[in-house]
Amino acid sequence: MIKKNENALNTATWFGLNKPEADVIDVDAVIFGIPYDGGVSYRGGAAKAPDLLRANTDHATPCTERLDYFDQYRVLDAGNFEGDDRDIVFAEVQGFVEDLVRKGVHFTMIGGDHSVTIPMERGINAALEEPFGIIHIDAHMDLSLEMDGDLLSHGSTEQRALEMSNITSEENLYFIGIRSIERDEFEFSRGRNIQVKTAYDCYQEGIEAVADDCISKMKKYNKVYLTFDIDALDPAYAAGTGTPQFGGLTSRMAMTLMQRLFKELNIIGFDIVEIAPPLDDSLASMYAGRKLLTEGWGIWAESVGKLKAF
Repeated sequence: MIKKNENALNTATWFGLNKPEADVIDVDAVIFGIPYDGGVSYRGGAAKAPDLLRANTDHATPCTERLDYFDQYRVLDAGNFEGDDRDIVFAEVQGFVEDLVRKGVHFTMIGGDHSVTIPMERGINAALEEPFGIIHIDAHMDLSLEMDGDLLSHGSTEQRALEMSNITSEENLYFIGIRSIERDEFEFSRGRNIQVKTAYDCYQEGIEAVADDCISKMKKYNKVYLTFDIDALDPAYAAGTGTPQFGGLTSRMAMTLMQRLFKELNIIGFDIVEIAPPLDDSLASMYAGRKLLTEGWGIWAESVGKLKAF
């Protein structure tokens, strides 16, 4: 069931861009939360992220790091998808996303653990009659068949994607920031055309070269979905996450990636997942997610003529 709390109904939420009385077709983007972390294999806490992120946007401004402003951009906070039955919640999310894609509305989801990306990608798949691309920015590939018997775990996100009709091969997926692999993922990936740039590659080749390669591989798709697990960042920049891995992306790398990928690909939707506020008193992971969000929205705003240059 979708629920709207006080912040979701507040026009000051999401940098003052929220239009709680609007219809989805009357705004530039829809945002919603999935406060679920029952798919984790290690530490929880990501269920707290959507509401905390909302509560920390009413005093921030709608600007990019280049100081460009997008205060005329219109956003609808659709609230949270939550309930006791995961299958029902995921089915509702899938149907909602399918409708947004059919209507051509940009959308953003705040998780939740990475399992909540599964119904997002399934909704896109249901709406389309063509292949689409998925960019997976993460410390992990999430290609496990299952984890602890759970086929919908946070470590199985892209394995479930490979089962979808419009993900025609491994070439539809592009992984960035990877630096850990499960045993079954290792065996599955050997001999396959897995498009991956590890965190090591990002340092050795440079993030601009990694962005170039990703864009060259993904530009053949008319529509691309981007999922950003906050543990892609090094724990120095985002310690509040369930499964941190040393040696990750810097904040500069992450910002550059967002700017390049959003600017040069048709990203129709994105999510930011695995922010776990209880694991980080400083809330650095939450603030990192908030900044990544504004960069994505800033480029979307530019695409509809609602970005004012500094």
